[in-house]
Amino acid sequence: MSILINKDTKIITQGMTGKTGQFHTEKCQEYANGKNCFVAGVNPKKAGESLLGIPIFGSVKDAAVATGATVSVIYVPPPGAAAAIWEAVEADLDLVVCITEGIPVRDMLIVRNRMKKREAAGGKKTLLLGPNCPGLITPDEVKIGIMPGHIHRKGRIGVVSRSGTLTYEAVGQLTEIGLGQSTAVGTGGDPINGLKHIDIMRMFNDDPDTDAVIMIGEIGGPDEADAAMWCKANMKKPIVGFIAGVTAPAGKRMGHAGALISGGADTADAKLAIMEECGFTVTRDPSEMARLITKLI
Repeated sequence: MSILINKDTKIITQGMTGKTGQFHTEKCQEYANGKNCFVAGVNPKKAGESLLGIPIFGSVKDAAVATGATVSVIYVPPPGAAAAIWEAVEADLDLVVCITEGIPVRDMLIVRNRMKKREAAGGKKTLLLGPNCPGLITPDEVKIGIMPGHIHRKGRIGVVSRSGTLTYEAVGQLTEIGLGQSTAVGTGGDPINGLKHIDIMRMFNDDPDTDAVIMIGEIGGPDEADAAMWCKANMKKPIVGFIAGVTAPAGKRMGHAGALISGGADTADAKLAIMEECGFTVTRDPSEMARLITKLI
């Protein structure tokens, strides 16, 4: 078992005919069951054509109806990416994974509000992962996004992170010491995004095939603290926690758009303290993450 995706998931690529979308769709096809999972592309100007052996449709709705796909991944450039998210939501997909970086914050505010209004009115709840995320992977089954497949190994440790590269770091360590991953999820670093740490931790807690979790956060925002408080009350599995940005100066924007600290509870030190209080095994050294997990399982 896994969370969110598995070998039977059918996936649409929005932006597949662009250079980035084509490159990563091909890499995802080559990984595990990807050939069977990636079933459609979308480009209104190229409907009826095919690329990489995948048929191209004029809209997400047409692609979903024709193929039974329930998930989409978005590589559409920033000016059109929020509209691509909304198109996937209107097609009643289960999950939308937005890889695109640099979407205007105002565009994301508008689409998030529209998603909330739609759901409040009784519409289907479509989950959004990202934007500005590496995607997610269930090892030896399917990957959606830009992560290198070869570093992953099937196992029973969940990984969730705001940072793409630190996701790979945790995964690489787990694989190297003979442990694998149930699912690895990159939530992305933008200030307005979809699934948060707390959402993924709930899923890992409910997954019978996840025994422990590595949770990686960054400076800025309340997400990690919110997840830690929930875990204190509800989580039945051991967690190793790490926060990037211990040396970041207050008030300075650091890389990700969401990593802007105010000098309060969103600093790395403050988040590490909260996580520790909530029962996490925390580390300030990212090279220790997998080793600490071995002590907990």
